[in-house]
Amino acid sequence: MTPTPPDHGTTSAVPAPPDHGTTSATPAPPGISTLSASLDERVTGALVGAAVGDALGGPVEGYSPEQILERHGGRVHGVVGPWNGDEWRTARPVAPYHKGDGHVTDDTLMTHALVRVYGTVRDHLDAYAVAEHLVPDLITHPRWIPELEAEALPLQRIFLAEKWLVARLHYGHVDPREAGSGNIVNCGAAMYMAPVGLVNAAHPEAAYAEALDVAGAHQSSYGREAAGVFAAAVAAACVPGATPESVVAACLSLAKDGTRAAIEAVCDVAARHSEFESALAPLRAAVTPYDTVGPDYRAPSLGARRPSRLHAIEELPVALGMLLVAGGDFRHAVLGSVNYGRDCDSIATMAGALAGALGSPVPEDWAKTVAEASRLDLWEPATTLTGVAREVFARDVRRRRAHEEAFAAIGGAGCSG
Repeated sequence: MTPTPPDHGTTSAVPAPPDHGTTSATPAPPGISTLSASLDERVTGALVGAAVGDALGGPVEGYSPEQILERHGGRVHGVVGPWNGDEWRTARPVAPYHKGDGHVTDDTLMTHALVRVYGTVRDHLDAYAVAEHLVPDLITHPRWIPELEAEALPLQRIFLAEKWLVARLHYGHVDPREAGSGNIVNCGAAMYMAPVGLVNAAHPEAAYAEALDVAGAHQSSYGREAAGVFAAAVAAACVPGATPESVVAACLSLAKDGTRAAIEAVCDVAARHSEFESALAPLRAAVTPYDTVGPDYRAPSLGARRPSRLHAIEELPVALGMLLVAGGDFRHAVLGSVNYGRDCDSIATMAGALAGALGSPVPEDWAKTVAEASRLDLWEPATTLTGVAREVFARDVRRRRAHEEAFAAIGGAGCSG
């Protein structure tokens, strides 16, 4: 359960972090070992890591690396305050949110909501679970919303692409498997699919298939595809001995069309870099042919976010690229994603989830600051999901054994075909 927020103030108990960064990138370590990380550690690393990446990226979302550098007097290297300081409520009326100071955004709100659905269903999910459980969670249960500094329905904070779920499924009664058609094609579904990868830990193919079903209620085209590939990436990161390279390979084995091409192009460039500063512009150049938004993130092109077999969301390929640049190191991957700008809260959410699932430790000071500032228990969802993952795996084994017995009984076992 999310702790009940106190009736006073917001984040005064959390020391105000510095609002500027260093001028150089954090070097990646020579490598990380993923052999010894347990399921509990991987699930916790992925979910806490995703929330931390989200919170670090929020205050600089929508800006370029050059603008970030100028605003903060260097690269961002941790938790920073709102871009517009104390004027955060009025500077952008379309988004009057307190982004910064360790506050998570809708990426984390949706991720935790999906974990709650798994906690209720305690089995694999599909598009109908979104309609029957996720949508009611968004519209009937007030929760503490860090960026609003108030208790509110999650519906009142989530972005338009997520509000689509409520409009289509609750009010429109659309077939859940087809409800995503017509929505803007963006990273809305992909950004919260880490739990699907964790429930299918070490089985990327199963994660991909389940996420495509779940995301069908939310997205279509390359937005839905990205959700499947991101879930597969998280599952692949849970394989003992996994590396950033093996995660990318798993993605490329499953991804289709523009999504596959974008990941291949970005990761080919990323492999030539070992620190994020030099990689920022090359990664953007590599993903540009597949990105529909265009050079000005806040003024999208006319063809932005429309279905296409040739294009891809920007966030997932760049997150995978930053994971490669960082050698799997959490701090380096997240800081690279944050300083990339544009939709960097979602990029850092994905990179943080992947690095955490690989077993790279999430900095304790970052996690503590984000948890306290957001007034969220970042560890409880991981405990819930780890238990669900174990239950689902045991159930899958029983289902598989029953299928084996039935197949053998009809003479299928041992047949050469």
